[in-house]
Amino acid sequence: MLFRGDDIYVTSGVNLDDGLGVPDQVCPGDTYELAEGAQPLRLMVARSAGAQTVAPGSEIGAQGDPVQLVARYTLMGEDGNAVELMLLRLPGGLYALPLSPMGAGIGYALVKVDDSPAEAPLADLLCLAFVRGTRITLAGGAQVAIEALQPGDRVLTRDHGGQPLRWLGRATLRGVGAFAPVVIGKGVLGNEGDLIVSQHHRMFLYQRDRSPGLPTAELLVQARHLVNGETIYIRDGGFVDYFSLVFDRHEIIYAEGIPAESLMVNEATLARLPAELAAEVQARFPGLAQPQHFGTEAGGQALAHIAATRRPKA
Repeated sequence: MLFRGDDIYVTSGVNLDDGLGVPDQVCPGDTYELAEGAQPLRLMVARSAGAQTVAPGSEIGAQGDPVQLVARYTLMGEDGNAVELMLLRLPGGLYALPLSPMGAGIGYALVKVDDSPAEAPLADLLCLAFVRGTRITLAGGAQVAIEALQPGDRVLTRDHGGQPLRWLGRATLRGVGAFAPVVIGKGVLGNEGDLIVSQHHRMFLYQRDRSPGLPTAELLVQARHLVNGETIYIRDGGFVDYFSLVFDRHEIIYAEGIPAESLMVNEATLARLPAELAAEVQARFPGLAQPQHFGTEAGGQALAHIAATRRPKA
């Protein structure tokens, strides 16, 4: 989902009260906020002959209007979590596409400006997926490579037992930048083999004792927040086959023996799927709007706090 450029505005800094602008107008160090009541807009994108245009079903622009990627900004939130934001230009003006959730009323400091980002299919920017070869646990306990799964196969879920797979999506992307996968080395989280997922894919972590400030003991943590450069790292280069799984609910399933999320289908994810895939999902799941699993989403700062509070005292 996109926001209008003016919906994200400077609350402290050189450009006070200005909305998000092009690279030569913004100033690193300025603090931005998402306006209270800002309404996200759905953009459906078609890609043909290297150009990206507005597709049917979009709430912005007219079919065939060009969609231009202007810049990529990195902002640091008050909670310590970085948010990458893509600045897009359409005939109606500038729009912002956050690659991670942004909360209204939270300050985000602009820390990096990339005014010549490589063109990439916008529909794939929030790829939440496992790579080819990932073993998924079925209801009967067998493990099957994800690419061998078929709709109707019953997959083991943490909360609802065996559930039928409704849809298997696939995308092949260059494994660079935001599309480079995260490798979680064998055994690091109890996984039976290397687990390789997209950077924004969330792993399910359970705390025996709930940490102060977190509403639940169950955490959903994006793989990129687990990277330590050694046992968990980002693998750049080559092409990556990503696979996504959809169920009747947003489920926690088992990949390489450890819990991770399925693709959560709602307006936000549909807006980021290629137009033809979004149409297929809508046809298969009319009116589907899956609420998030009850686990609490935790970022890098929350994980650091948990580690610090549980570190043995000298």
